[in-house]
Amino acid sequence: MGTAAAAGQARIPDDLVITGAAAATLADQLLREGRPFHAHEVLEAAWKSGPPAERDLWQGLAQIAVGLTHARRGNARGAAALLRRGAERVRAGWAHGGSQPYGMDIPAVLAASDDLAARIERHGLDGIPPADLSPRLLRP
Repeated sequence: MGTAAAAGQARIPDDLVITGAAAATLADQLLREGRPFHAHEVLEAAWKSGPPAERDLWQGLAQIAVGLTHARRGNARGAAALLRRGAERVRAGWAHGGSQPYGMDIPAVLAASDDLAARIERHGLDGIPPADLSPRLLRP
């Protein structure tokens, strides 16, 4: 049994098909619970099963979640790189779609990702509060 399952954190099915609204809600919950890897799996499912016009949005958000996973695992370089790459993909892929698709606060997500990446690049992971590694995806 894997460590996630042993800890009561079931894996997200590899063949998950999920709507944008459901993906946003579940990924937000997982991020706020400090489970960015699981959020990444949900966001990846939305990217793979969603409409082509939304793929960059979901892929970028998945990369941001991977960046948060790297930060939680102590990999500062990987965290900053994925946070930046994900934010750029979201910017490129969702410029046409408004700032709050499926209730997600994209401007806040991008600002938080940019800020966290810059802080990690300047000072490493020391001093990063755990709350900064558990951002909201949905607007309050």
